[in-house]
Amino acid sequence: MDGTANRTARAERAELTRELILTAAERMFAEHGVFAVSNRQVSEAAGQGNNTAVGYHFGTKADLVRAIIRRHSGRIEEIRQRMVAEIGDGAELRDWVACLVRPLAEHLAALGSPTWFARFGAQLLTDPALRPIMVEEALSSPSLMRIVDGLQRCLPDLPAEVRAERAAMARQLLVHMVAERERALAEGAPTPRASWHDAATGLVDALVGMWLAPVSTPHD
Repeated sequence: MDGTANRTARAERAELTRELILTAAERMFAEHGVFAVSNRQVSEAAGQGNNTAVGYHFGTKADLVRAIIRRHSGRIEEIRQRMVAEIGDGAELRDWVACLVRPLAEHLAALGSPTWFARFGAQLLTDPALRPIMVEEALSSPSLMRIVDGLQRCLPDLPAEVRAERAAMARQLLVHMVAERERALAEGAPTPRASWHDAATGLVDALVGMWLAPVSTPHD
């Protein structure tokens, strides 16, 4: 085997190792929380005899978390871009909310069951040390920024503080309801909706209702 073939074989082995580590880490972080799982445990779960494999291939735990996000974000971004292009300039509130909800649901449906990415995201959202990574990655999405702008244009009379409050509510509802469905599917438990598509429809209904709910005055 010549030098080029050797380098190719090493690169392929390294890529396979990275994939094994990412899969093991995503599952363990989703089920137990990021800081409850050591790099050593991830290496062992990935079948790596070298306990420093995670650090060698990814660096810090934050780097590993970012790599897991990016493992999925490219495909989700493709779906979002397609949906944003399809709704066009005349989009209404429900269209923008659908662009927010359906890409993740479609991605998870394509992966089959079990999946762990939704529960992994829920773990990050509640972790003050890691949540900024999730936010930073989201802000790098051009389509997500267009969706946020579209939502704001559809709600011109909503006070800024109420808009911020409901945006936080929407984020929590989306992340945790998707994670709850993923958990139920993994455990073989019953779910309110039969498919990811139907679950997304329910979420869109709820989020549109939340955004359009009346705003009480302070004395109400």
